[in-house]
Amino acid sequence: METGPFVKVEERQGCVWVILDRPPLNLIVPEMIEGLSAAFAALARDASVRVAVVSGAGKAMTAGMQLQFLQTLDGARAKAFIAGLHGAIRAVHDAPFPTLAMVNGACLGAGFELAMACDLRTAAAGALLGLPEVKVGVPSVIEAALLPALVGPGRAAELLLTGDAVTAETAQGWGLVNRVVPLAELERATLDLAGRILACGPAAIRLQKELIVRWRNTDLRTAIEIGVNAFAQSYATDEPGRAIQAFLDKRPLRFD
Repeated sequence: METGPFVKVEERQGCVWVILDRPPLNLIVPEMIEGLSAAFAALARDASVRVAVVSGAGKAMTAGMQLQFLQTLDGARAKAFIAGLHGAIRAVHDAPFPTLAMVNGACLGAGFELAMACDLRTAAAGALLGLPEVKVGVPSVIEAALLPALVGPGRAAELLLTGDAVTAETAQGWGLVNRVVPLAELERATLDLAGRILACGPAAIRLQKELIVRWRNTDLRTAIEIGVNAFAQSYATDEPGRAIQAFLDKRPLRFD
């Protein structure tokens, strides 16, 4: 898959891995944004993709934007740039399959927004997560808007207004991170979590992911109505019948 110079796509144990590849800190530049957007556009068209893991090469997921690039922007170019970044991160958020962020080190700024756009997050013990943009004179925007729903308005305001980072352990206590393990165990923990998704019905998982995205963007009544339609839609395949019978027979069912 052609993604550009700073994004790699691999397959590991039934999962697609999308890796930011500009070590040592995987600082984000326009070419990386283009690569991320291209990768997720291609993956969204591939019905065989069941889970994607987003991570970084080396010692960080990403420490955020390359500041030297930000320093060159004026108002018009800044708007075009941030709109493009939003498009790439939204492609991750809206992916038709579950996404996991594997935070293997620093996850800051736009990198933190990318992690929040994923459905689940695993992190190495001690990894730092934060939105330091106000410390360099700009606000945190685009997918930073996901933060209040994830951690509550007070904690979100503290992170946004101070620019301070928190450890993975604190983030887990706030409900932001699903698993925190030593770095040496992180890939295994991530694959274990992904494996639990892969053990479920693929059509049901895609419907569930679609609902999760739509629930974030609508009111409760509409969300429930959408769910009623999705439940009926699941019976367009033989997946419910096969899975229910296997459960009643107390036998495993492998979804291919």
